[in-house]
Amino acid sequence: MRVIRGLWRWRRNPLRRATDLAEAWVALAALLLIAVAAPVLGSLVGAAAEDALQRSVRQQHHDRHLVTATVVRKLGGSLVEPDPDATSAHDTRSRVLADWTAPDGTRQHGPVLTVLKSPHKGDHFGVWTDLHGTVTARPLDSATATTHAVLAGFGAALLTAGLVEGGRRMIVWRMVRRRYARWDQAWDRAGPDWGKAGTGS
Repeated sequence: MRVIRGLWRWRRNPLRRATDLAEAWVALAALLLIAVAAPVLGSLVGAAAEDALQRSVRQQHHDRHLVTATVVRKLGGSLVEPDPDATSAHDTRSRVLADWTAPDGTRQHGPVLTVLKSPHKGDHFGVWTDLHGTVTARPLDSATATTHAVLAGFGAALLTAGLVEGGRRMIVWRMVRRRYARWDQAWDRAGPDWGKAGTGS
């Protein structure tokens, strides 16, 4: 709103100062940058983030494999842990000792997290591993990558707009300080006799 009000300083007015016109030009430049540069920069950042994230998605889906694990036993005394990939904080996983076969054919055995609510010996569940059977996180999906890219672009646009508005405020603040300094100099030149009869005659 202050940027819009600054544009009104262009209206013809006998009391308009040169600094008022300068502030109007600063406001116009800021408005154009916010309206044009911020969306363009946000789009560029979003597109770059989308490209990088989608490459990461393809790489993760190539390197990570979903294999079937078999529960050997539930680890006694293990605490129920939150699922970092779950959509709800109430979704939990428990730790079990399991066997699984890696994509390269090697047999693996060790503790893993399972989504089974009440795991028993012989139960089967899916687990993500790399080629050699080391347990990894679930690969990033394409939709989540796109969401992150959109948020990155939106954040870049907001940051650009904020920097432009901050720069405008800084310029106007310096102009106002310079104006006050000139007023102080004018008062000093007028001296203590300003306003008395015969002053300046």
